[in-house]
Amino acid sequence: MKLGIIGTGMIVKTALPCLNNMPEYVLQAIASTEKSKSVAQQLAEQYNIKEVYTDYLSLLDDKEVETVYVATPNNLHYIMCQKALLKGKNVICEKPFTSNYYQLAELMKLAEEKRLFLLEAIAPSFYPNVKKLKRLLPLIGKIRIVDANYSKYSSRYTAFKQGKIMPAFDVACCGGALMDLNVYNLHMLALLFGESTEVQYHANIERGIDTSGIVTADYPDFKAVLIGSKDCDGNNCFCIQGEQGMINIIPSADGTKDIKVILHDEIKEYPAEKGVHYMYYEFKEFEQIIKEKDYTTANKLAQTSLIVMRMVTEARIKGNIIFPEDKA
Repeated sequence: MKLGIIGTGMIVKTALPCLNNMPEYVLQAIASTEKSKSVAQQLAEQYNIKEVYTDYLSLLDDKEVETVYVATPNNLHYIMCQKALLKGKNVICEKPFTSNYYQLAELMKLAEEKRLFLLEAIAPSFYPNVKKLKRLLPLIGKIRIVDANYSKYSSRYTAFKQGKIMPAFDVACCGGALMDLNVYNLHMLALLFGESTEVQYHANIERGIDTSGIVTADYPDFKAVLIGSKDCDGNNCFCIQGEQGMINIIPSADGTKDIKVILHDEIKEYPAEKGVHYMYYEFKEFEQIIKEKDYTTANKLAQTSLIVMRMVTEARIKGNIIFPEDKA
């Protein structure tokens, strides 16, 4: 697969060592802004990327590019995915997929009309151990509580307090703790249990953006409490509590490594595969889906992404975090 990459930020720098070691991918092009041209050139030299563009539209015009990986600030996802689809490119887009549910629903419809693939890159959803989880759930009986925390103090929060607003804390860039961290908890919840009947968001808000907050989600038989924070560290976890025991995802919904099933009279442990780049599994599955034209699997992934974005949008608006895209 000939891949074009849009973006030069931290996630691209993390993904490139993985992609460069996967023979399934040809790194065809990378696009940056004019300001980041030197970074793009350095990455191209380091990872043998064939073309460098300072305008993502030029990358989309590159006939050699088959699939586009969008890894830019959240507010740019929608327009870049749309333009790529209109140019006939398959799209892999970093989480969170779009700024709100309505944008994603529109993009999914466009991808379906054009028979193209539109896939969300959220690595833990593709871990082998996560795929075992649904099979393990019956061991703990009727689910009663889901308790999750993904909190990580951000160096960008220090800058934010000093008045320097970066995309992660910028309303205009559709940032915030829910979109950046708590979305992992919501993805895990949706993967395992589908859509909740109701969500609420209780957020700590500064300058119109949530620096931390708590999502509560109601299901017919259980309740979920999901914490995400960029302004403080926490005791990260993802714990599913049932009448016969509990399942701990270690350490959290992001970076899942091991799974421990704790029953009343025994403990079962499922260690993760060691020595594998954490993004390998998602990129491996994306390549297989596109190569084999596996619309069935792609549609299942799309439905989960839509559920998550619907829950995120509802929670965020109830929490009074309003993005410019919500007013369009």
